[in-house]
Order: sequence, then structure tokens, then C-alpha cells
Amino acid sequence: MGPLQLKYQLPLLLLLVASSFFIYLKRTPPMDTSTGTQLRKMCVTGSNGSVGKRVVLRALALGYHVVGVDYSALATADDFDPGSNSSFSFLQADLRDYNETLKAGTFRTYAQVAAVIHLAAYRQPGDYKVLVHNSNVVISWNVLRAAAELGINRIAQASSVNAITLVYSQEPKFEIFPIDETHPTLPDEPYGLSKVIMELQAALSAVTKDMRVASLRLHWSVPSRAFAAQNLDHERAKNDLWGYIQEDSGAEAFPTRTSEAFFIAAPETTYDGETSELIEKYWPNVPLKEGKTMNGNAGFFDCTKAKELLGWAHNPNLGAGSSN
Repeated sequence: MGPLQLKYQLPLLLLLVASSFFIYLKRTPPMDTSTGTQLRKMCVTGSNGSVGKRVVLRALALGYHVVGVDYSALATADDFDPGSNSSFSFLQADLRDYNETLKAGTFRTYAQVAAVIHLAAYRQPGDYKVLVHNSNVVISWNVLRAAAELGINRIAQASSVNAITLVYSQEPKFEIFPIDETHPTLPDEPYGLSKVIMELQAALSAVTKDMRVASLRLHWSVPSRAFAAQNLDHERAKNDLWGYIQEDSGAEAFPTRTSEAFFIAAPETTYDGETSELIEKYWPNVPLKEGKTMNGNAGFFDCTKAKELLGWAHNPNLGAGSSN
């Protein structure tokens, strides 16, 4: 994928971001102190992508005015034609250019947006050189800085489980099971590195600009566990720790009142057998965390932090049309 083909469309790995935004939308919008009215305008970067489309449609259904921003022209499909909705505005922009990100036609026209949902990014390492890393990092920073400039202090961005060494890595390394947010983030490839840097940029913005920027480390996002099992690449599964998440349930994790990173994954694997069998066969030297067990087909990711701080728990029964 070359620069002119950058469309900010994330793959299944990030599909759940869309629904994670649903909880974000359900919460009470902030007040405009100058008018005393609630701000109900959201900006979604990467609005043409598979995640972005789901976010846009859900936001419109909940009564928000949505400002979609994408590198490519407005995309439509049989189930996606927001251009006919008076509550949808679309801006075509290259967010790799900071001046373009700031210019009137991109953000300033919509200076009263309550929050930015940042989904625009390359989706995998590509040629493992510079394009993916540099683009993802620059786009994220430009969006954060533009938001700060305009006084928008609520940002939610898509990170990835690849912040640790997983399927794209030369050699995945795990220090302990199950994995939580205390696990070292030392990716050895450009995509994962771009996500780690994006998280650091978010943390810096939270401290220096009084912003709330949440980063979700999303696993492989799919319609159902059955779908994941049917489409699993068994040769690579061990390097992804047989993880997945139901796309709409993962989407519901999207936070609004904290500036931290969270793993978002299902509590079980895509493997029908015992997780202990997988550990013994593939990762026999990785210890279990004290007090933790891996019974049945327990997943390799511990999402306790998301449960405690976000009130999120995986719900495999959600669907794209769910109002839950």
C-alpha cells in the first residue's frame, strides 16, 4: 500500500474499536460553558474504514452530529450512506500534514466537537521499513496537537495488542502468563512500535495538556468465536496466543474518563482444548503469575484493569445492531 492509497482502514484487528466507542457516546456529553448547552458533535478520523463506518452509524443513531475525516473520498456501501444524513459532515484530509489537520476545512470549522475518536492508521507492518511506523506516529501526534490547540480534551485512540511482541514479531517473547498491562512493551517491528509511541504521546498529552486520552490494545476483532475458529491461521496462532474478541463487545470498552492503556481481549482462546496444553507445548518456560490459573480454555490476556476502571467485561452475544 503506497502513500496515495492510505485510506486509514483498520482490519479485523481493530474492528472492535467502533463498538468501544458506543459506551463513549452513551455517556452524558460535556457542556459548552459559553452557551450552557450540551456538545453533541464527534469527530471520527478514519471514518471510511471498517471500524470508522460502524462508529459513524452508531453515533448517528444515538443522536450525535458526526464529523468524519478520511484521506479518501466519502465511502458508501449498501448499509452505509451517511451523506444523506443531515447530522453527518465529511472532510477529506491528509492527517499526516499538521497544517492540513489544523486548517479551517478540517478541524477549526468544527471547533465545538466534544471528542475525537482517532482510528486513522496503517494496519500492519507492511514492508517493515518506515512508511507504516512514521505515518501512524505522525498522524496520531497531529491529531493530539490539533485537539489540544482547539481545546478538545477527550480523545480515544486505537492501539493494539501488538504493543507487545506477537504475531508480527520476529520472535515473540512473554515474561509471564496471563499478560496484563504491566508486561513490557518491547516490539521488534514497526507497527507495534508505532502503537507504543502513540501511547506515549497520549500519556504526554494527558499530563501537559490536561487531556484524557485513552488507548485500547485491541486483539483480533471478529463477529464471533466460531468465526475466529473457522478463519484461524493455525501456523501463526501460537504467536497471537489464540486470542480474539467479539467486535461489538470490544468496542464497548472505549473509555472516556481515564488516560491509560488497556488490553481488550476475550477471556477464552479460540482453541477448544486446554490452555495448559498450549503452554506446555509452545511456551513451557513462561511462568504463571502468582495466584493465577489457566484452567479450561482460559485466555492469555488478563483484562482485570479494564473491568475495574472501565466497567468492561467481554460480551460475546453483542452484534452490530445491538443497542446494549
